[in-house]
Amino acid sequence: MDLSQQNLIFAFTLTLVAGLSTGLGSTLAFFTKKTNKKQLAGALGLSAGVMIYVAMIELFATARSELSTVSGTSQGYLLTTVCFFAGIAVIALIDFLVPDLTNPHELKDESDLANASPADLSLLRMSLLTSLAVAVHNFPEGIATFTSALENPTLGISIAIAIAIHNIPEGIAISIPVYCATGNRRKAFLLSLFSGLAEPLGAVLAYLFLRQYHGEMMLGIVTAGVAGIMVFISLDELL
Repeated sequence: MDLSQQNLIFAFTLTLVAGLSTGLGSTLAFFTKKTNKKQLAGALGLSAGVMIYVAMIELFATARSELSTVSGTSQGYLLTTVCFFAGIAVIALIDFLVPDLTNPHELKDESDLANASPADLSLLRMSLLTSLAVAVHNFPEGIATFTSALENPTLGISIAIAIAIHNIPEGIAISIPVYCATGNRRKAFLLSLFSGLAEPLGAVLAYLFLRQYHGEMMLGIVTAGVAGIMVFISLDELL
């Protein structure tokens, strides 16, 4: 995994772009009369396929190779498998603990909420909790994008695109309730945008961790865990 300055900037930029795509979802919600759910659902399915393929074919194999170099073939494979499922367990725990008042991946448009009152505080509360849920989910996604880009820049681009597509409906899910509750497009846009900033925050913390514990063993463990996170996101959220 390359921790050179040029590669770090590239990986962080990819993660930032992926995170800010929640703002794109917000923009699409405001400037289109109705969300094209078929096209967006198709894009999410494609995104899930890319992430599952990369996780199982690229990241898992890379982690196994790195850990086998340190621990031997049998122990390396076992450790890779354990770390893979540990990644699934971590993101599943986050998913369990985050308030499930509303599904941030439920596609919405303004016509879905046309009857909402501009002063509906419960709707505003729902949107704020949705924003929090999205931010918490985006944190490990930022780690996944960043570490993938460090491992392989071309691979990182694929992951960033998949995550960006995945973040578009999240931006819609946050911004539409805020707009219907407050009538303020700017507030709705900014809230959805800020929730996406959890991804570059995850990238920063991943860098600080990797810089301190850089080595084949740690890189293999992180890579296997990221593969598990990506598979869970694909199966539980995208599909």
